[in-house]
Amino acid sequence: MVSTHSPKQEQTKLGSFIDDSFVGESVIIKQVKKLIIQVAKSNANVLILGESGTGKEVVANCLHQLSKRKEMPYVPVNCGAIPRELLESELFGHEKGAFTGALTLRKGRFEMAQGGTLFLDEIGDMPLSMQVKILRVLQERIFERVGGNKSLQADVRVVAATHRDLEEQVKEGNFREDLFYRLNVFPIEIPALRERVEDIPLLFHMLNERMKEDTESSVQLTPEAMASIMQHSWPGNVRELSNLVERLGIMFPEEPVSWDDLPEKYQYDISHIEELPQLDILLATTGDKKNLSNEPSEDKSINADGETPEETSSVINSTENTSHLLPKDGFDLKDHIANLEYSLIQQALEESEGVVAHAAKRLNMRRTTLVEKMKKYETMFGV
Repeated sequence: MVSTHSPKQEQTKLGSFIDDSFVGESVIIKQVKKLIIQVAKSNANVLILGESGTGKEVVANCLHQLSKRKEMPYVPVNCGAIPRELLESELFGHEKGAFTGALTLRKGRFEMAQGGTLFLDEIGDMPLSMQVKILRVLQERIFERVGGNKSLQADVRVVAATHRDLEEQVKEGNFREDLFYRLNVFPIEIPALRERVEDIPLLFHMLNERMKEDTESSVQLTPEAMASIMQHSWPGNVRELSNLVERLGIMFPEEPVSWDDLPEKYQYDISHIEELPQLDILLATTGDKKNLSNEPSEDKSINADGETPEETSSVINSTENTSHLLPKDGFDLKDHIANLEYSLIQQALEESEGVVAHAAKRLNMRRTTLVEKMKKYETMFGV
């Protein structure tokens, strides 16, 4: 059936699917998503690199779902979890009587994935003897079942993944160089979670929603608790974050989790919380609209210029006090208010000896709002 979607609509559809599957809005993750979309439609071999727990299988599944083979099987194999003596049979199948215990013919993963995608996870753990046979399949697109002599076609797209440094493995003689280049046609490196800290609130929200669907229980972090876990190095990456969400969901179902409630290993210094200007914005996008503890707690709407109604009102009142009558020829109210606001910000900064957090408190506004206004006026007035 011919698609009725325009290329632009198709690209938007692909982007929407991958955003739902692979959560994150950091620059580095956006680049990964772009690479996935670029290679998905081809039949090129893809090598996914990254630490354990970063989501390599999620990427492999995205590649399949966005490919022309999506209606055909997607077959994952963890090469490191299968005993060496069984790996050949697992991948290529075996004929009846091929070895003791082979009571019936059995199809292997290559055969099961015919027409679709075969995901070879942790291929860096594959023994050299098996690497030779995988290389032959990739080169000649044929294989035989164990104990058989009939060549079978291998119409599969191979996606491999590893947490190991394969180039180093090649140097050490633990991985075949020719197989490495066969697999490494299009490499995609998944960053560790510590390299994309800004994605943690989004990932936490996604994992929380998933837990809610499975257990009807959810958990909510206070801003201080979120600021704390954002400083963790996450050696277990997204998998470790998932475990934390599940653990907190069991301990504090439907309750706000404060800094004190976090396991000790996740309790970091939050005295510099005001130095995380994007934290409140990120929390808002994940459904937690509480203000930071060291800022005004009132729920204030913000207008297009980043001002709350109270801020706008106070500026207008100040304007009324300084000028009761409009000039005959009129004047630019927006410029007048901007000049007045800039003057008050400068005064607050001087009185606070340049400490932005203290100046924001003097002006009864968020520190992040003040920072944005300072940037705006630096551009406007060239200061």
